[in-house]
Amino acid sequence: MPASTAPRSDLTGWTRSPFTGGGLTYDCFEKGTGPGVVLIPEIPGITPEVLGLAEHLVDSGFTVVVPSPFGEPGRSATPASTLGVVAKLCVSAEFRAFAVNAHRPVTDFLRAVAADLAARTPGKGVGVIGMCFTGGFALAAAIDDTVRASVLSQPAVPFPLGRARKLAPGPVSTAEFDRIAARAAAGEVCALGLRFSEDGSVPRARFETLKRRLGDAFEVIELDSSPGNSGGFGPHAHSVLTNEVREVPGHPALAARDRAVQFLRDRLTPAGTGEQTQPA
Repeated sequence: MPASTAPRSDLTGWTRSPFTGGGLTYDCFEKGTGPGVVLIPEIPGITPEVLGLAEHLVDSGFTVVVPSPFGEPGRSATPASTLGVVAKLCVSAEFRAFAVNAHRPVTDFLRAVAADLAARTPGKGVGVIGMCFTGGFALAAAIDDTVRASVLSQPAVPFPLGRARKLAPGPVSTAEFDRIAARAAAGEVCALGLRFSEDGSVPRARFETLKRRLGDAFEVIELDSSPGNSGGFGPHAHSVLTNEVREVPGHPALAARDRAVQFLRDRLTPAGTGEQTQPA
């Protein structure tokens, strides 16, 4: 019988250690071999579903680092834990959930994590995946040369309250976005954006802003979550790469996850080596 729930895993085999960068210190969890990928968890933290995605990336041939800037690692999401983390992050100076055209201190931490990972893994740089609250931070980290691929899954920051925030490309300042756009134009970084069609927390206008500026360097995957959609997604479908994935051939969210993995592989595999990042 096909699985009816999203892939899940636990912290078995993950190495936990504190990491300091940009004036911030958080624990990071690491596992795997191959090119590096930084996976920034979604709210409320490193849940079993986030670890299910992390394990899939490890099995696909990547060295994966999962920072833990909020929540209790390994704990399942509950309404109480989710609301508690949201309340803290909304007033967090590190994340600045509502700011437009502003630098976020946590971006400096993520850049340091990416640079450290790039220095000790093979490949042409590293990839960064962000989801929900952290979705746009995958793009923000790309101001550095070490980041070659950014995956923005349902990027919800800045929270889309008002037209300016809906149009905002993400948690970046104008100068940072200019730098990312210049890197994209030079072929130094590409981004993949994923959202559900009816997800109001991730406005389509944000993706349109990114597409206008990044052009062909920004690939968009929009999954149909309208009434009667063929994937069976509910009206509140949100987490493209975790909660909505089903290990069923032809499932739209599974196909989106497969595309995200291939996107990372194409960008990070050393050129000319013929190397495959997925183990035989």
